[in-house]
Amino acid sequence: MSHVKPALLVLAALTLLCGVVYPLTIAGVAALFPDRVPELVGQAFTAPGYVWSRPTATKYDATTSGATNLGPTNPALADAVRQRIAALQAADPGARGPVPADLVTASASGLDPDISPEAAYFQAARVARARHVAEAAVRDEIRHHIEDRTFGVLGAARVNVVELNRALDARFGGSLVP
Repeated sequence: MSHVKPALLVLAALTLLCGVVYPLTIAGVAALFPDRVPELVGQAFTAPGYVWSRPTATKYDATTSGATNLGPTNPALADAVRQRIAALQAADPGARGPVPADLVTASASGLDPDISPEAAYFQAARVARARHVAEAAVRDEIRHHIEDRTFGVLGAARVNVVELNRALDARFGGSLVP
């Protein structure tokens, strides 16, 4: 019995913290910055004039965040990657270089709004052709939207696809981005 009481207290504390305090805090922050919420959740972009987000297992539905949980040895993951590579090559047969991994593998949450700078640059030629602008202009916009590592040490450089596509619309015209 001496071990049960502390275990139940820890369970209650963690349930309160993780099940009540944390969700309310996140909801409060979202309420304070409603215009930033769409930029923090990935969106589906399929038009050729837009930079495409990472694949998702949840169709970018924030109410069902989650991953596929397919391991690296799972044949279903290999098949999905092959299909995604084929779709990218069909959308841009002239694409140069290897397809960046983040364009063919889903994020853990399924809601990641960011891709690597390499993934954004990989798509620059397709976007430029679809928008009838110079590829250098699209690459310039990508360069301006590269965010450094968090606090200079966490994670990797990244590009927020929602913000980039909004900037592309503002600079070159268009209105498909929320």
